[in-house]
Amino acid sequence: MKPEWKTFLETFGAEFAGDNIASFGNDERERRVITTGETLCDLSPFGLISAYGDQAEEFLQNMLTNNINEVSASRSQLSALCTQKGRMLSSFRVFKRNDTYYLRLPQEMLEPTLKRLQMFVLMTKITLEDASNALVRFGYAGPEAAETLEAYLETVPAEDDDVIESKGITVVRVPGVHSRFELYGELEDMQALWNHLNVRAVPVGSDAWPLQDIMAGLPNIYADTSESFVPQMANMHLINGVSFKKGCFPGQEVVARMQYLGKLKRRMYLLDIPGTEAPAPGTDIMDGDEPKAAGEIVDARRNGDGSISALGVIQVAHMDSDNLATAGDQSAPVSVRVLPYRFEEGK
Repeated sequence: MKPEWKTFLETFGAEFAGDNIASFGNDERERRVITTGETLCDLSPFGLISAYGDQAEEFLQNMLTNNINEVSASRSQLSALCTQKGRMLSSFRVFKRNDTYYLRLPQEMLEPTLKRLQMFVLMTKITLEDASNALVRFGYAGPEAAETLEAYLETVPAEDDDVIESKGITVVRVPGVHSRFELYGELEDMQALWNHLNVRAVPVGSDAWPLQDIMAGLPNIYADTSESFVPQMANMHLINGVSFKKGCFPGQEVVARMQYLGKLKRRMYLLDIPGTEAPAPGTDIMDGDEPKAAGEIVDARRNGDGSISALGVIQVAHMDSDNLATAGDQSAPVSVRVLPYRFEEGK
């Protein structure tokens, strides 16, 4: 995080735990407003990998699960990097600013993802860098977020995954319970925008954005779940995170075979868990007294209702069970909620 940006946020009451913001002084109120009002959320816990050069598009097209040719100044996409066995090493949102592609992903996944990509560069004319300090970034969401943002920038992206650039700021619209935008730009431009939006919005802690990802059914892969899931297990094929027409990428044969010849035995579900201590990614989900895990947590965060919202990949055969609970806490039964998108019929 840029020191100047951290100092700026501290003037608004940001209480830091490392580079994460615990809260802006009223944690419980901030959690409640996430689903009801306008919120501002610093995105520094998400890092940026930049990719540029004459062959950047070709390189990313050969490495990622989605069709990078569809990423432009007006369109972003979700994507992933897989092993040769088709397991996701990391997932990210890809957008383009000027002539540079950016991969936005959890900060803890930046270094291993960057190292993995660099293994395949060879003589390709591409530069891959940690660009986390290149752009200031924060999220803005709420029932009237689009109208408020448009009043300042004069335009906003119309549909999810759309991108616009205005007044030096790249605006990416992402799925959410309400209108939701990721904003990227230089320090002074972003300070001015924050000051404008802060008149109506409530600044919230760093957990708010991953929580809204969870509610939108968007998985973030962390170190403890890296290599755990084929993309379809995490519903990536349902949220435009995989292209089955683009050609080869690491693990493509496994992913394609799962799509066309297999039947998914594990899917990602939206979950509600009692309590205030969110289970870590990779925590087992158990079915009663059975010795083997029925699934695992993808991500989990406290919400404003006094419980935990989570995404979990669970074996389909266990979904009729009334005894799902996180490992070590059978007193906290896992309840399945409705995702904002549908599963494919017969898969």
